[in-house]
Amino acid sequence: MASAATLYTPEVLALATSLAAFPLDDGLALRGDARSPRCGSSLTLGLALADDGTIARVGLSAHACAVGQAAAAIFAGAAPGLAPAALASAEAAIAVWLEAAARGEAVPLPDWPGLATIAPAAAFPARHGAILLAWRAAAAALALV
Repeated sequence: MASAATLYTPEVLALATSLAAFPLDDGLALRGDARSPRCGSSLTLGLALADDGTIARVGLSAHACAVGQAAAAIFAGAAPGLAPAALASAEAAIAVWLEAAARGEAVPLPDWPGLATIAPAAAFPARHGAILLAWRAAAAALALV
């Protein structure tokens, strides 16, 4: 089992504080919420779509641990320019990766820029819900389209 020192690295903490670069504002009409029942972390996400249907802008308001906040920042940094289907595919791959880690199985890290920074959190099942918050909130927001 990984230690908390492995989990809360300076890189994870820096990502958590970088959420200020993705403010949730009224210009982001598509809204979605997600909550992790296991840890109580929650996130509200706003999206704006480009004319071609891809993600143009992301805003977030997170009430989560540093790992959840770091995962949200990783999501927000890479989501612009992606199609909604790519977000859904990534969420499914991340969920499979986390479920495998909970069973002690090794599964390759999903293809999402920056995810390696929070990879040690896969060893902490209580953090899995917080890691998925942004992807799940985006799915809720995009379900309204």
